Amino acid sequence: MIDWLVEPFLLGFQQRALIGGLIAAVMSATVGVWLVLRGMSFFGDAFVHGVLPGIAAAVVFNFNPILGAAVAAAVMVGAVELIHRHTKLREDTAIGLLFVGMMALGVVIISRSSSFTGSLTSILFGDALGVSWDAIRQQAILAAVVIIGSLVLYRPLLALSFSPVKAEALGMRPKLTHALLLVLIATSVIGSFQAVGTMLVFSLLVAPPATAALISRSIPMMIALSASIGAVSVVIGLMLSYHWGTAAAATMALVPIVAFLVIMEAQYLRRRFRRQAEPVPAQEVTAA
Repeated sequence: MIDWLVEPFLLGFQQRALIGGLIAAVMSATVGVWLVLRGMSFFGDAFVHGVLPGIAAAVVFNFNPILGAAVAAAVMVGAVELIHRHTKLREDTAIGLLFVGMMALGVVIISRSSSFTGSLTSILFGDALGVSWDAIRQQAILAAVVIIGSLVLYRPLLALSFSPVKAEALGMRPKLTHALLLVLIATSVIGSFQAVGTMLVFSLLVAPPATAALISRSIPMMIALSASIGAVSVVIGLMLSYHWGTAAAATMALVPIVAFLVIMEAQYLRRRFRRQAEPVPAQEVTAA
């Protein structure tokens, strides 16, 4: 049993995949809590796809993909705000338009690559087993920015999540807080795509916080559980992918979703059994 658990992490590339995955999971889960609390999961999904053109351009024109992703993220945020302010359309409509447009643009750009299929697969689904130490160091720096930023903005984000009006009354500048949250989301996506790809990073952004929300009684507890669930999902995902011969990134992304469904069903069954075990009121027995 011990060998089954340890064997997947004996090889160097598996160890790098583990470290990169853990950093991505903790970083994504930390900022993902605010996505879930504010009901911004759709925006997170669109944002993940929005960085695709920048990464694709980096692959085709051979420059740092983190730089490309950062530029694409800035364009995505700016375009959403521009459409929202200059039209009568709601913000989610602007997000939907850019979601499709940015992803299509990314595919168009990457189609110019000589290795179109391989490059597209790597960008969308990541290359967890091919992560280098240089990439991990860059990822660790971005993770530090996200975690420190989340701690500094804890009170403004908390107020914004429950009442933007109250946040404004308390002088916490909700519009600035919202903009900074977008920056944290962008940084998290940029720091995670090499480990799990742009498509699957959404799982790490939403699934651990959503799972933690089912069993948490406070925001700090939710943040801690979210990061823990994300980290455990990476470890379990890598072990299963090694023994089953499945894609590492996809397996890591699937584990927290399965955990969410299991916990949700367990809570439903517990509530159902508790209702059945409750004694019938005396009035109902008499009436019967």
